[in-house]
This record gives sequence, C-alpha cells and structure tokens, in this order.
Amino acid sequence: MHSPDPGTSGKSPAADSPLPGVTLPAPPTSDPGKVHSLEAAGLLPLIDAAVLDELEDELAGSGLARRFARDYAAMWDVRLARLGTAVDSEDEASALDAVISLKISSAMVGGIRLARLAELLEGLIRQGDFARSQAMMADIAQDGALTVSELQATYILETASGTAEGTCAP
Repeated sequence: MHSPDPGTSGKSPAADSPLPGVTLPAPPTSDPGKVHSLEAAGLLPLIDAAVLDELEDELAGSGLARRFARDYAAMWDVRLARLGTAVDSEDEASALDAVISLKISSAMVGGIRLARLAELLEGLIRQGDFARSQAMMADIAQDGALTVSELQATYILETASGTAEGTCAP
C-alpha cells in the first residue's frame, strides 16, 4: 500500500487553482482529447529553466528550490503508480487528486510538457473517459521519466556540483 502524495490534501477542488506565481501552459482552443492536442503538448520543452530560476530567486537562493526539484524527482515513481492505479480502477476522485497534484507540482519545477499532458488527462478524467485516460498513461509515463532525467541532469546535479565547487551564490 502506498501513502498519499504529501503535496495533496485530498481536496481536489482547492487543488484546481495553481499556486501563486505558478503559470501553467495555456489550454488549447479545441477538444483536449484530440490527437493534435497531444502532438502540441509534445512540442513543448520538457523543462523551462526560467521557472526554476524564478523559484530559486523567490526562495532567496536558500537551496529549497533544489530540494523541491530533488523531492519531485524522487517522488516520480510514487506519483505515476498512484495516478495509474486510480485511472485503471476508474476512481474519478482519486484520479483527479493525483493528476492535479502532478499538474501543479510539474509546473512548479518547470516541467511544462508534463504539466500540459496532466492537464489534458485531467480533462479526460473529468469527462469520465477512462478508456482514453488509460491510453494516455503511456505518454505520461514516458514524458514523466524524460522530465525527471532532464531535471536531474540540468538542474539537480548541476546545482549540486555548482554549490560543491563554490560557483553558486549562497
């Protein structure tokens, strides 16, 4: 048995609003379930480094941004399993809680492609379309793994080595 994602309260309606300063990619003007929406999401970069830079600035270079990114990466498998289980069992409330958590946390670490995919998945779940939701889980899994890898290579490890070498400001 897995524990709930510590970043969620279990109250999905409150989670619908991004946190202050977190900007999600704009939704498409067409049906979010259409293939071209998935293709458009695939054109987004995995990581927007400016989001992480802004988070770091807001936290006054305290290292909290790097820890948040590291925790996000470490939680990826748990988040994916939780979302997959909820979608497979067609548990709308749990699936919404998991996908909204994924959407917001991904946006907070600059994972804009994964945040957009989560937003598209959220639309399918809200429509009760679990067949297409289940099919979309492969895209979520693939882009999530790529997002975590890029985050680790371009931010977590880079920031950690920069700090160790004394090249980053305290």
